[in-house]
Amino acid sequence: MTTTTCNCDMHPVSRAHLGQSLAGTSSVIEPAHHTRGRTVTQHAELLILGEISTNNASTPTAEAMAISGGRIIGIGSLADVEGLTNVSTTTVKPDGIVIPGLIEPHMHIWTSLMNLAWTDMSHDACPTFDDVVAAVKADAQRTPNGQFVFGKLFDPSRYPGEPTLTRAILDQVAPENPVVVMNASMHYLYVNSATLVAAKIDDQVIDPPGGTFGRVDGKLNGVIGEASAMLMLIGVLPKPTAQDTAAGIEQILNAAARRGVTSVREAATGTLAGVGELALLHQLNGSKRLPTRVSTAQFATIAGQTPAQTAAAWAEAGVTPFSGDEMVRADAWKVVTDGSNQGRSGYFMQPYLGQDNGGKANWTPESLREVLSVGLDGGWQLMVHTNGDAAVEFALTALEDLLPIKGGNDLRHRLEHASFTTDDQLRRMAAAGVSPSFLMNHVYYWGAAFRDTLLGPARADRLDRVASAYGAGLRPSLHSDYNVSEINPLLSARTAVLRNIEDDGSVLNRSECATPTQALAAITTNAAWQIHADDRGSLEVGKRADWAVVSADPWSSDPAGWADISVTETYIDGTPAWQS
Repeated sequence: MTTTTCNCDMHPVSRAHLGQSLAGTSSVIEPAHHTRGRTVTQHAELLILGEISTNNASTPTAEAMAISGGRIIGIGSLADVEGLTNVSTTTVKPDGIVIPGLIEPHMHIWTSLMNLAWTDMSHDACPTFDDVVAAVKADAQRTPNGQFVFGKLFDPSRYPGEPTLTRAILDQVAPENPVVVMNASMHYLYVNSATLVAAKIDDQVIDPPGGTFGRVDGKLNGVIGEASAMLMLIGVLPKPTAQDTAAGIEQILNAAARRGVTSVREAATGTLAGVGELALLHQLNGSKRLPTRVSTAQFATIAGQTPAQTAAAWAEAGVTPFSGDEMVRADAWKVVTDGSNQGRSGYFMQPYLGQDNGGKANWTPESLREVLSVGLDGGWQLMVHTNGDAAVEFALTALEDLLPIKGGNDLRHRLEHASFTTDDQLRRMAAAGVSPSFLMNHVYYWGAAFRDTLLGPARADRLDRVASAYGAGLRPSLHSDYNVSEINPLLSARTAVLRNIEDDGSVLNRSECATPTQALAAITTNAAWQIHADDRGSLEVGKRADWAVVSADPWSSDPAGWADISVTETYIDGTPAWQS
């Protein structure tokens, strides 16, 4: 077993919040290597019989699959695999259809863990803004004085007039409790006076780089934007125990497995606790194999450190590109160039409707080149958050300048969300060797808001352009950005095909509807390729034996029903990972 330690530590604010939950793991990386010692032979340990959908165009269906050492050694008809079995082979006939394990290429464990038990204040749970205010008030009335009231998934853009939870409103409905409500985008917090007092933040606070404290007439209004500002009050939140943290991680990954997911990309590792986040994932996986494989994108800006210092801290801990094991592996370097389009902090070439600005970038051109260069010099895949079309232009221009100099074009660099793009940008992405990963459910949940109140119909039509991405020769993936939206790749795929808007059932730009084959590739083989996991995403000889047992075959069923397909089991390396 490889054990690597470093002198790096979590940011003081994060330490104050996380308490003892990471105290024993903040600097120790111990990959478990569960498959070490397992060898692949030509004799199957396991034979799967039944209806198998392979996602392999040359052999789309099969009736038998032979497994050895966690790999597929034969698949096809029963006659095709007969020579691979013997008396010691275990035969399993799943009660359902076997499909490849789905891939979730962009989700968040740590920020989702923080608000896992908070009250759901989404539009689905609270159809009107009055319902949101009432939910805060009801929570406050049943919470002892002085204790926190928490809410999550609130989004002003889903309500007429984009009303927000101001300090004044929260003071009125919860006068005896500190209140913290997180925006669905996870780019904003809404707090009351008691929370600001607890965090020792007053009207004289200076906005940190990249962050904002909302003000009216010079006084804080309780709206806090972006990570650098939000981190300034996290230290006052109740501290989770080590048991709470471990249970929450298992709950999140089980929720992914319940949707047929066998691999995820954690998209901002180190945001709250630096190296300790990755160390804890390895520790938990060593105690009991995790329900899904976890690929991590190391956050490029740990609070209080320069990008170069952050990179050195990761390297000192032994966190280098593709280090780890088959269950927890470090793969990417994460940079965030702008904010949330729904929160009007995404960076656009033209102003938002009703405003005179189109958001802003989190970096200067020089500082963006610096942080990207640090990642490239370290050999990392770049994973660059770009929401607005100006953010796409900003990041793409920097990459076009850097990649010919720095190299690394074969590392499958990504633009995250790439929510609004032009034809020219998609062509240039393909030429630069950069691929997009779309938060597809922007269309389903926020399509009406983008069309009617945020950007207007013409720009809204350029949201999540899956069909055009394929047309430009790109290999796009689809993601949930959990907990911005639920982990359900088949819902994302359905949205890519139908582009229906939840609010009114209309179709947002029919010309961008993907084919079913394209949409399913975006949650399997394309997503696997993007996270450097070419051994997953389809069921073929030589690939990992990662699969799910489902109630209907997406490759042969109506896309309208994909989101309702149920999952009863998932397998990793041919062994159970989750069962209903």
